[in-house]
Amino acid sequence: MFVLSRVLFCGGVMVPERTSLTVCQFSVVHRLTSPRKNSPYSSVDSERYSSLVKSVMSSRISSQTPESLQAEDDQVYGPVVKAQMPSRNEPRVPKILYSLLNSERAIETEDPETGPPTRIMLNRGQGRPFVPSVTRILQQTLSPEQSFYLERWKRRMIAELGEEGFKAYSQNLFKQGKDFHAALEGILTSAETWKSGNLLETSEFPPEVQGYVQSISHVLEDVRAVRAIESTVQHSALNYLGIVDCVARYKGVLCVIDWKTSEKPKPFLSNTYDNPLQIAAYAGALNSDDNYKYQVENGLIVVAYKDGTPAHAHQVNAELMSEYWKTWLLRLEDFREPRSSASSSPSPEK
Repeated sequence: MFVLSRVLFCGGVMVPERTSLTVCQFSVVHRLTSPRKNSPYSSVDSERYSSLVKSVMSSRISSQTPESLQAEDDQVYGPVVKAQMPSRNEPRVPKILYSLLNSERAIETEDPETGPPTRIMLNRGQGRPFVPSVTRILQQTLSPEQSFYLERWKRRMIAELGEEGFKAYSQNLFKQGKDFHAALEGILTSAETWKSGNLLETSEFPPEVQGYVQSISHVLEDVRAVRAIESTVQHSALNYLGIVDCVARYKGVLCVIDWKTSEKPKPFLSNTYDNPLQIAAYAGALNSDDNYKYQVENGLIVVAYKDGTPAHAHQVNAELMSEYWKTWLLRLEDFREPRSSASSSPSPEK
């Protein structure tokens, strides 16, 4: 009797472990087979892979289960520590919540008989203390995401136009905006012109702003009782200033109005980015400024288009204005905190 203790290949037939063959049986098998050919497994190191062969031959189903795998991983790598869900932070609130409205002034329901619109020029003469503007504060407190997209847009424009081309493009946009506001000032200070329907005769305006004027014509039909145009407002307690485009009634509601131009449609208030914060800042400053005897708690952002497409008019009611005012106060804190810490830190010794 011949006993095999490992897997053997006999004449091309694989024989399992511990298979008994008589010498006679072995020789008969050998005689009945064709002449032996070289097997592709002849070069396999059977000693090295014997344990693998045994495990495959002994069972067709793995004995490992999700539970056993988990136990094995715990032993090798340690138990799994599940991360806790991040807790929701409480919304940030201003350290000092200044009121948007002035408690010493009443909110007018009807406009008194007044003269021409107020226009207080900005005075930054020598010897006057520096007061930051609303525009400056917003620009220097942009979020990282806003800064990223603004810088990416600038790089893309420079790549398309070149440094000089981008500079000329920016200057042209500034000039168009300036000419547009000058045209608006002429329209709003001579109200009879657009009340009589002559506004559509845009040929009297510079060619580069005719489309913008056409774009806002339907909005101007609902604008009445202009109280201020291109006038400086300054918050006495918070110490910032700005130049408000217009204060007037829109559909009967007294509003701070901001006129904007855009090359892309902005059909939603969210498309106007920081503009709601800007008009909230202007409203708060106007309500605090002794040069104005009334106060405003509503806003209007009008986005005009060069091709004459009807402008989008985004109203900001009193409730929304109050929320934007709180956000503006936070931006004002962000603007001042680095400066206050820098001024309070000791100067290095020379």
